[in-house]
Amino acid sequence: MDAMTSLTTPGGWYFYLDHPRNAGILVSVATQNRYKDSKKLWSCTTGASSSKRPSHSFKIQALPVELEGPTDSKSEILVWPSPGDEIPFWKREFPSWDASSEEPVNVEKDSDLMHIVHVTAEMAPIAKVGGLGDVVTGLARTCLLRGHKVDIILPFYECIQKQHISDLELITSYSSYHDGNWIACNAYRGLVSSIPVIFIEPSNQFFKGQSVYGGSYNELEAYLFFSRACLEWLQVTRIQPDIIHVHEWQTSALPLLYWDIYHHLSLQKPRLVLTIHNMEHYGECSQEQLSKCGLDGSTYGRVDKSFLTFLNQHAVDDRTIGHNPERLSLFVYSNAVVTVSPTYLNETLCSGWLASSLIRNRDKYSGILNEIDTAMWNLATDVFPNKIEGKRTCKCFVQMGLGLASEKGLKNGNQVTDKVPLVVCITRLVAQKGLHLITQLSIKWKSFEELSHMLYAAADIVLVPSIYEPCGLAQMIGMRYGAVPLVRKTGGLADTVFDMDDHSQPEKANGFVFEGIDEGSLNSALDRAFSYYGEKPNEWRRTVRKVMEIDNSWNNTAGKYINVYNS
Repeated sequence: MDAMTSLTTPGGWYFYLDHPRNAGILVSVATQNRYKDSKKLWSCTTGASSSKRPSHSFKIQALPVELEGPTDSKSEILVWPSPGDEIPFWKREFPSWDASSEEPVNVEKDSDLMHIVHVTAEMAPIAKVGGLGDVVTGLARTCLLRGHKVDIILPFYECIQKQHISDLELITSYSSYHDGNWIACNAYRGLVSSIPVIFIEPSNQFFKGQSVYGGSYNELEAYLFFSRACLEWLQVTRIQPDIIHVHEWQTSALPLLYWDIYHHLSLQKPRLVLTIHNMEHYGECSQEQLSKCGLDGSTYGRVDKSFLTFLNQHAVDDRTIGHNPERLSLFVYSNAVVTVSPTYLNETLCSGWLASSLIRNRDKYSGILNEIDTAMWNLATDVFPNKIEGKRTCKCFVQMGLGLASEKGLKNGNQVTDKVPLVVCITRLVAQKGLHLITQLSIKWKSFEELSHMLYAAADIVLVPSIYEPCGLAQMIGMRYGAVPLVRKTGGLADTVFDMDDHSQPEKANGFVFEGIDEGSLNSALDRAFSYYGEKPNEWRRTVRKVMEIDNSWNNTAGKYINVYNS
């Protein structure tokens, strides 16, 4: 690859790729990272292409992104930008909005209603780092619409902006155990995007800091504490939900605490469901750390024959004992375990150190495809125009801001807008996401939820080149906003995107798929997409209409979660 401009200003980054056959591709990278120290100053480096194909030579320029706040006027964002603006368009104020209050039509109502409590480390939009937050919000909203009572319990992170919470009030003051002491806690209730949320605020240092992750406290101990504090609150308030649904490693100790402590006290009713959003993300802890939250850590570290026999019957191997509460939660302590797509389920059954355990307990292990929150990603209420003609306006805006088009050219009808595709990739900057297929870089992160709506609306192609992807939401959001997906065939990407040139299932064709893990494979897929865009415009337009009509809403799969809850 050619040299890349390196900019070290705070913010996310966009990459403009100069391809010989096309005037420009914009790749937007949301560099949120839930596991790295966000206080580091990162820089960009240049990678070399391994492809020998002469048609694939990309020039990448990095452009910083930094949001400064909301705007009140929709018309403000339609003032045509130019590269010479004192404030570049990606630094302008963008309008913020909440989920649509309109109830979707054709939402199925359930007859056997339940009280469902989600315990999670993330929730969109107030504590969102990745797809976990989107999934929790979307699933909770849909279950509410289906008639169930739903609460989300979330740490009251210091970084949460309280103006995004409606009707916030203190409802309970109580104490929860940690390391030999009872720590005073406050529980607040409020509404976030019309969803009831309980915020747990401990009086110690836990969850203090300027971001969801990366505080100065011990993160694992903080989430062990939070898991117990949630159960303690349920006991103190005498609330008996039907389902406690825990998500990812941060809250996976809750089932251990429930069955070994609270089920013997007053919490008799709940059933426990664990969703693993990414098998590669897990929290390992010592016996001493388990003991700090009130469990007998030595019990989980015992290797006597009777205890090992019990564990093995429940599909947990000796690597798990005393180290990994999430893996103990998988089968010993959870009534059901879910992962986030059917293909990812099959992948986890075929490889990984837990594969044999998963196979032995296949009857309680499900793969349910994540969907998108169509109340948040709503074409009818989004502040950016998202119908096919509106997409052209957004695309012009982005191109003009990058110097790929001019207002004079727009008036004369001599524009690149319809001649070349705009490719957008919105993702966390981690190895999993496959960005090394484009270049190699390290970067400081920044959140820009509002700007992502504009970029999806502007995009012709949404790029998701993940090496592995349990589900993926970007391809579904992109399709909803009229962007044709280009993805690597893995996990949930394989469940949602089907290749235009796959003649075995032409009725499903909705994008471009590649299978290799090298730059040449990605470049070949890009070439095919560019050929369709430039040489088959009518077919491209039909594909855009087709992907916009695909229903990737939670109403499709929430019923599968309801079936799991009822089982």
